Amino acid sequence: MTVGRYKMAGKVIEIRSLYPEVHTYCRDFAAAETPDFTVEVTEADIAFERDKSAREERREGRPVTDYPAPYLEELAVYRKIAEKMPDYGIMLFHGSVIAADGLGYLFTAKSGTGKSTHTRLWREMLGARAVTVNDDKPLLRMDADGFTACGTPYNGKHGLGCNLEVPLRGLCILTRAQENRIVRIAKQEAYPMLLQQVYRPADAEAMKKTLVLIDRLAAVTPLYRLGCNMDPEAAQVAYRAMKG
Repeated sequence: MTVGRYKMAGKVIEIRSLYPEVHTYCRDFAAAETPDFTVEVTEADIAFERDKSAREERREGRPVTDYPAPYLEELAVYRKIAEKMPDYGIMLFHGSVIAADGLGYLFTAKSGTGKSTHTRLWREMLGARAVTVNDDKPLLRMDADGFTACGTPYNGKHGLGCNLEVPLRGLCILTRAQENRIVRIAKQEAYPMLLQQVYRPADAEAMKKTLVLIDRLAAVTPLYRLGCNMDPEAAQVAYRAMKG
C-alpha cells in the first residue's frame, strides 16, 4: 500500500493505493494538510474498472484492451474522488476549461465534437493571456457567488491542464456548423447536456446532491450554444460573446 495526499478543488484527499503510479500521476496536486477524506483502492475496485472498460469497448464495437492494473487503479481513484466530492458542493464535469485573463470558460460537447480544438484556438488567439485549466475532467466547486473551475490530474489524452482555480465566467455547448454563431440559451435547453456531461454518482444521496449542483450551475452561470467550424474565427466569436 502506498499513501499520498493531494489537494483538488480545495479539498485534501488521502489516496491509499496498491501501485505507486497513481501518486506520480497526481504529483502536481501534492499537499501536506490534514485530509478531508480518504480513498483506498482494492483489487475488487481494479476488477470493476477492467470489467467496465471491456463492456464499453464491446458496446462500441472496439477490441477489448487488456489495460495494466496501475492504469485501472487511476480510474478507480478518479471514480472514488468523484463519488465523494458532492458532499462538499463539488462535481466533476466532462469538458475543457480555458482561463482567459484569470476567468474560466467551460466548453462541453459530445465526444469528437472538438472541445480541445476550440480551446486551442483560444490559446493561439490570446497567447500568454490564456491557459488550459483542464482539458477533460475539471472539478466545479459551488461558492457563495457562483462556481469555480478547478484543475485535476485527469486532463485527457492531450495531457493539458494545471493546478489552477478560476471563477467560472460561462459554459458553452459546442456543436458543428458551417458558420460560427453563438447564442445565449436558457437552463431548460442546456439541462440535458449538463446532466449528460456531469459525473453521475452511483450512490443515490450523492446523485441527489449532484442534481442540486447542476440546478445551481444552470441558474448562476451564463449558458451558451456555439455552432462552429473550427476556424480561428470561432474563438473570436465565442470570446467576444462570453467575455461580455
